[in-house]
Amino acid sequence: MLAFYRHTGSREALAACRRIGDLLIATLPAKKSIIQAGEHVGMAATSVLEPVVLLYRATDDSRYLDFARYILRAWDEPGGPQVLSALTAKKPVHQTANGKAYEMLSNLVGLCELARATGDRSLLQPVVFAWQDIVAHQLYISGTTSHREHFHQPHDLPHKASSNMGETCVTVTWMQLNLQLLRLTGEARYGHELERSAFNHLAAAQRPDGAQWCYYTPLEGAKPFTAGTNCCLSSGPRGMALLPQMAYLKYRQGAHEGIGLNLFETARITTRLGGQNISVEQDSAFPRVGNSVLRLRLKAPAIFGVKVRTPQWAQPLRLRAAGDKNAVSGASNGWTTIAPRRWKNGDRITITFDLSARVVKGQHTDAGRAALLWGPLVLAYDESRNPDLPSFNTVAVAAPPAGKMPATLQNAAPLVFKAYLLTARDAAPRPAVLVPFAEAGGAGERFAVWLHTPATLPKNPSLLASGQQSRSRQGNIAGDINDGDSGTYVVTYDGNKRALDWFAITLQKPVTIGRVVFAHGHSFHDGGWFDAGEEGADAFGKPQVQVQRERNGPWQTVGTLDDYPVIAGKDGTALRDGQMFTLRLKQPQTVVAVRVIGKPAGGDAPHQSFASCAELQAMAR
Repeated sequence: MLAFYRHTGSREALAACRRIGDLLIATLPAKKSIIQAGEHVGMAATSVLEPVVLLYRATDDSRYLDFARYILRAWDEPGGPQVLSALTAKKPVHQTANGKAYEMLSNLVGLCELARATGDRSLLQPVVFAWQDIVAHQLYISGTTSHREHFHQPHDLPHKASSNMGETCVTVTWMQLNLQLLRLTGEARYGHELERSAFNHLAAAQRPDGAQWCYYTPLEGAKPFTAGTNCCLSSGPRGMALLPQMAYLKYRQGAHEGIGLNLFETARITTRLGGQNISVEQDSAFPRVGNSVLRLRLKAPAIFGVKVRTPQWAQPLRLRAAGDKNAVSGASNGWTTIAPRRWKNGDRITITFDLSARVVKGQHTDAGRAALLWGPLVLAYDESRNPDLPSFNTVAVAAPPAGKMPATLQNAAPLVFKAYLLTARDAAPRPAVLVPFAEAGGAGERFAVWLHTPATLPKNPSLLASGQQSRSRQGNIAGDINDGDSGTYVVTYDGNKRALDWFAITLQKPVTIGRVVFAHGHSFHDGGWFDAGEEGADAFGKPQVQVQRERNGPWQTVGTLDDYPVIAGKDGTALRDGQMFTLRLKQPQTVVAVRVIGKPAGGDAPHQSFASCAELQAMAR
């Protein structure tokens, strides 16, 4: 509502905001502490700090500033989150309050706004420490942070769908924090992180047609787009709306003003600079080619400076102004600068910068993996773009042929890149198609950012690894049963009881198999395993392996998982997560689909039942 007031001057909107502020003051702490008014050790309720400060700035009513300062004191109440004191004492973010990422970041955004309103720069010290901790220990390659909505131990950054990583609300609030710090300090490092988040994780969370968003956006698997109403469905567009605000910045250098270019996209700004209205237009070939041109439109000559943010990937970056024989190069503190000078209408500044591919080796959680980047863009292997190559978990980033780059631009619109990948069945690297992470999996296809290196490439991958997975019921856990990882799983839970449940993988082309492996997912108190009991009218026995010999053909039973246990009673906890059971076929079978079917268990809730699966694999022998 305050944003609406700023853009329209609506007095009614401002009056409504004042009534909200007055209600907060009359209620908190007079009737209850704000720490007790919300979850996550009070961080949810105290994230109102930013709008409270903005209300003070809009009205100049000191009562709202006093209320903002009360929020800071409340953080140190018994049971409070101690946001300011903990971070000032250099306590890492995962040990501050309960480590809830969105709420903590929102509180930090509020601290930035309070620092702006009061001029108290000491309030920025804990914010900057938190930022440094996140960048060093909590940040994904795609510019988001946290999994399961919390900060965890340093470098604990799982990236599968089952990890619930990259909540869109967190991505957007992380961007808000970086924009606040960039505006307050002018330090280019905050612009670097804005660029990373905007072009990667924020864009990847939106379905390419703009109709749906992801609540969580994994770095491999499938993107769970949804149109359902939730917080992230509103946060995502809010993040997109931030982008124009971060394209250009104004600064002061001595007695003169300047214009700062923060993004390399084609963009235009009209602002007041050097005592008059001017327009700066950027005509850019980014992200296809590393050059752009700035055109200046002004009625009379004016003196001002120009800065261009210069991230590591763009170096060397050169600026050449109209009439200058030599280009300006060499970044200082992340900016390449043209000192204040006299400009006239129609002057142009040419920007050239490096734009090429590079390989990033994974560390910690991603050790043994590699990812490809093009400028600031994280690239991904989309299985649908590589029909003649196997699944993402059976390819590796390989050294390109002599004289070749790790990846080259193959198509400019849409962006498509050519890279070289190694498979377990090829002696030499093969050309493959990569796309920006933002574009990968746009229609539900499987993809991956982090790929194997030759040293970690599976030597005997499952013949089902590139297949389409399905199950009898969708369930409520986002996992994967053919990613080569028995730590991820799916379930068939929907609250109902079923006589039988199954998990299947269907292939595009027939394969000949001699062995089938089924991995158990997870046993819950109310089910998650197969009821392999041998007694009763509805007994099914041990899970069966069935195959289709032709697409859409009948399912035929080829054997039973004889090593699957008969579990007595209602407790399936004797099964270990990821425990594997094998069927060795008497004769090799040529198939296009494989499934495991059995009777799902209900545990201590017999009115319903469901099963789980971590992996379904098949090998030649």
